[in-house]
Amino acid sequence: MTDQSFGRKLRLLTASDYKAVFGKAEFKVSSPQLLILATSSGYETPRLGLVIAKKHIRQAVQRNRVKRLLRESFRLHQQLLIELDIVILARSGADVLDNKAFATLVEKLWQDLIRRRKRLTAR
Repeated sequence: MTDQSFGRKLRLLTASDYKAVFGKAEFKVSSPQLLILATSSGYETPRLGLVIAKKHIRQAVQRNRVKRLLRESFRLHQQLLIELDIVILARSGADVLDNKAFATLVEKLWQDLIRRRKRLTAR
């Protein structure tokens, strides 16, 4: 059985980690509510960073809900996202989706990211 926790090794921790993804994002997947940027990393596990700005999601309880749902979705999909550094940016409107609609949206974005990565590596 594989470890599906969200430990320290699965997180982008430093500003330089985030800067590397923002500076050379190989993959971009977006919706009106979320933007996912990803780049290949030298690590065997995927790493996730979240940018949930107060400007876009005003209430702390909603920002925390969005982060919790994104971490859970990442945790469940981490075996498909190997060797990627990923940053997810929340946009306005992410907080108005209910949990089911939000999970469906994130699932679609993960599938788009996986498809784009396979297309690039197949070349």
